[in-house]
This record gives sequence, structure tokens and C-alpha cells, in this order.
Amino acid sequence: MTSLAEGKRPPAGPPAVVVDGVSKRFTLRHARSIKDITVRLARRQALSESFDALHDVSLTVTRGETVALMGLNGSGKSTLLKLISGVMSPDVGSVRVRGRVAGLLDVGAGLHPELTGRENVFLNGAILGMGEAEIKRKFDTIVEFSGVERFLDTEVKFYSSGMFMRLAFSIAAHTEPDIFLIDEVLAVGDPPFREKCIRRIRELRDEGRTMLIVAHDIPMLVQLCHRGVMLRHGHKVYDGDVADAGSLWQADKKAERGAR
Repeated sequence: MTSLAEGKRPPAGPPAVVVDGVSKRFTLRHARSIKDITVRLARRQALSESFDALHDVSLTVTRGETVALMGLNGSGKSTLLKLISGVMSPDVGSVRVRGRVAGLLDVGAGLHPELTGRENVFLNGAILGMGEAEIKRKFDTIVEFSGVERFLDTEVKFYSSGMFMRLAFSIAAHTEPDIFLIDEVLAVGDPPFREKCIRRIRELRDEGRTMLIVAHDIPMLVQLCHRGVMLRHGHKVYDGDVADAGSLWQADKKAERGAR
């Protein structure tokens, strides 16, 4: 695989994202009801356990850089994006960002199920930092890109997961963010729309937007990204050429299958 990094690195610039010694711990509760608690206590079993989703992770992304975050499920990729977006705060360390952040961290993130597609364009656009005049100016472009014109005045709770993603991506991708975070949303949707999304990501990259992308499509990441960061069990184990990071991911995937 030939990576974009071989000859098309962004110019060196100031940092847009600085992740400094970040750790994040979560607690898994094994008992919810009084009955479950009583049974586990009687058996001397723990009611909960903690695990580190991220451990002492440091990462600097310069302005205009497109970075692929790779790793098997549970490696900490989504947690890292949520910390960068401000959805969560680190337990240890700090995260600093410079500029407007737009994140697609879940299919349909930011869409209110009881509102129509039209109403959600205005609501989600405002959440992502657009003013009313800007939303009105871009409204037709957003709707045309999403392809949900026929269902624009239908409550989005009736949308398929693909329609959710198309509308959410279209809104976020037209906010002109300084930093764009994408987490696996391209895995949902039909191939033509997926190609449209990839073209839009290329446009944002070529405009000099800073992007962090989580996906399991390694060839796509190699073509889109300047750099690859590999996570394993919450630890950063590689930061460099995106094609090499992809090879590490594929080796981990092969080892995971062999262990089953």
C-alpha cells in the first residue's frame, strides 16, 4: 500500500490538538438490582470492577493534519475521540484543542428523534456552532448532500440507521470545522453515499482542516490520512506512517482471530 504520507504531508504548523499524559478509567457494574447485589455478596463476588480505557496517552496533531486512529475494539479509540471532543474529561492529564470542533462520534449523534429532519438541521447545526444565518445559507446544500429530501419533514425516529448517518454527516461536514472527528460512521450507509462522504473528507483535508478518523477500512485510511496512531488496550503503541500502522492493526486482527 502506498500512503498519502509519502509526498503529501501537510506543512508544519501550530498544534491543533494536544493530548498530554491522558488516562481514563471506567467502572463496570456487575449488579443492578437488589437481588443481584444480594446474590453476589453471598457468593463473595465483586459488585464492580474498574478498567483503564486509556493509560498515559500523549498525542499532538498539527493544524491541517489528518490522523487515523487504529486499534481493535476496546483499544480506546472512541474514548480518545470523546475526550478530544469534550464529551468526557480525562481522569489524569489534559486535552487542549484550538478551533471549532465537529464530531461524528455515533450514528445520528446530536439528532433529536422527536424532531423532523428539517428541525434537526437547525438544532444540530446550532449545537455544532453554526449561527441561524449560516444554517439557512447552507440548508439546501446540506439536504441535497444527505439525500433525505423526501423525508425532510418526517420525525427522524422513523429514519433508518443509514438515513440517520447521512443527515448527521451532512450537517457536521458543512459546519466548516477547524477540527473534524469521525468515528466509524462510514461503516453505515450504501456505497454511493460512502464514496460521497470520502470525497467530502478529501475536500476538508485539502482545505487544511484538522481531522482524526477512526475506521477499520485500512486502504481508505491509507489514502486519506497523513499519519497513523495505533492503540492497544488503552496504550499508544505506534505513531508514524499510516501504512505501517495499518499493518500493525492487521497483525493484531489476525492474532485475535487465531486466539478464538
